[in-house]
Amino acid sequence: MLLTLLAASVTSTDLSAAVEPNQINCPQSARHRIIQCDINALPFAREQYDIVVCLGVIQHTRSPEQTIADLYKQVKPGGWLVIDHYTYNLSRYTKVSSLLLRPILKRLPPRMGIAVTERLTHLFFPLHRAVRHSRLMQILLSRVSPLATYFQTIPELDDRLQYEWAVLDTHDGLTDFYQHLRTGPQLQRTVSELGAENIEVRKDGNGIELRCNKPRQTGAK
Repeated sequence: MLLTLLAASVTSTDLSAAVEPNQINCPQSARHRIIQCDINALPFAREQYDIVVCLGVIQHTRSPEQTIADLYKQVKPGGWLVIDHYTYNLSRYTKVSSLLLRPILKRLPPRMGIAVTERLTHLFFPLHRAVRHSRLMQILLSRVSPLATYFQTIPELDDRLQYEWAVLDTHDGLTDFYQHLRTGPQLQRTVSELGAENIEVRKDGNGIELRCNKPRQTGAK
């Protein structure tokens, strides 16, 4: 999306081998570079970016607060930080199969973990597809099914992509070692302590989305 802006110069980072499909989907160019690195040890000088966006990552790091601080360091004075984070909600505590499976799967060797996820997807995906037009049935089914599916939220995906996304996101949700939860006020307090201004928090995406501005005359840590 950012690369559709002709004036944008984008740096993408990831610690995992996800940099390889990123290279295929969004090849490096004069306006896009891809770097494999640790989010808590970014190999850049401070305050290099007008906008720093981090979605679907912070909750999976050892210390979300430290990760937010490390990202904030990269924002230029006057620039913006945009992040999201998992939050507390009833569905997380009533998704029985995930609560039972996650402590086991996250300790399995990677190949075994993905094999188990693929079997679970093969078993439950037809059920989700059968009730794809009923939000109520999807909610009820998700209490016993460990799958993450998108029939309701992204109905335009064809069956192949629905299946592939279900495998990938179910695997991520069952095997990630850290899965922290934070409230909106907690995230707001974290960036306030860093010196951020114009803080906006809303429920969206993975749970909570936050954006904030680094003052031009910054006393941030």
